[in-house]
Amino acid sequence: MSRDRDHALPEPPSRRLLLKGAAAAGALAAVPAVPGVAQAVTPARPPKPAPFVNPLVRNRADPHINRHKDGFYYFTATAPEYDRIILRRSRTLNGLGTADESVIWRAHPTGNMGAHIWAPELHRIGGKWYIYFASAPAEDVWAIRIWVLENAHPNPFKGTWVEKGQVKTAWETFSLDATTFTHRGKRYLAWAQHEPGMDNNTGIFLSEMANPWTLKGPQVRLSTPEYDWERIGFKVNEGPYVIKRNGRLFMTYSASATDFNYCMGLLTADADSHLLDPISWTKSPTPVFTSNDTTKQYGPGHNCFTVAEDGRTDVLVYHARQYKEINGDPLNDPNRHTRIQKLGWKPDGTPDFGIPVADTVKAGD
Repeated sequence: MSRDRDHALPEPPSRRLLLKGAAAAGALAAVPAVPGVAQAVTPARPPKPAPFVNPLVRNRADPHINRHKDGFYYFTATAPEYDRIILRRSRTLNGLGTADESVIWRAHPTGNMGAHIWAPELHRIGGKWYIYFASAPAEDVWAIRIWVLENAHPNPFKGTWVEKGQVKTAWETFSLDATTFTHRGKRYLAWAQHEPGMDNNTGIFLSEMANPWTLKGPQVRLSTPEYDWERIGFKVNEGPYVIKRNGRLFMTYSASATDFNYCMGLLTADADSHLLDPISWTKSPTPVFTSNDTTKQYGPGHNCFTVAEDGRTDVLVYHARQYKEINGDPLNDPNRHTRIQKLGWKPDGTPDFGIPVADTVKAGD
């Protein structure tokens, strides 16, 4: 009511509209003065995303980018030494490539969380920051499990990262690549794990969460390596990540060995379905993102999704190598680089991954 009284004697329409336009656009455009006539002002549009730079961050695999409401993109990934968790931030996606990098946590010299520090993800939950990552004891480097760090400070570069412990699953077996998402008011954890009695290395599992480091209720298997393209070198389904669009949930995952055979698969569920019923998820019989000889990108995978600066353009984040042949164990090759590209959408509402795009930056530039 008082607001209406305050504006009982409004300014002339043309001036008022121009002032609104200035606030929205940041500057006044030259408008011909026509006394008593309101001037049309074009609403400010978000800037178009800059052309993506690739590789975005060199020697960083299993990338995770979180666009937070504070206006920053937060980046973390696997360091090839497998001994620490790093963090970068930038107000633009391309800026992550040159942003300062901080080590926010290091592996223990002995005992748990002492080796194979893999695939960290940074999430904001209930006013705190959480990092999910995989690690093994220093004395048993393949006994890999999922662990959680917590930081109550609003700035994840500050405060204290508290070790909340291991995410306890149904079995004490090889497990990694945890990611979390919410749907219809419930928080879920998806991860990869070896199930006793299964003829595979890892499958994809899903569970509801009691809190950010504790599972509750059933833990269900959504996928196991069953197609030939999922079983090259190793029988692997790993690295799940969820994007919700067009009334569906799309869960990507990575398959096969981490050389040029590494590729991405896709699970799809209706948004109204019961997510903890494996029948709700449909699996693509063919990979959705694979190596490409034309663009010379090999082993694309372990992806996540973010959104460009315009707030509308979906972005695929993943790692790949720039060559096909590797000497020795691919895990000892440090040249999996973080890459980004636009994620398209098909007329039927499903994601269009396209092919891994060619480099825009040459090695050494």
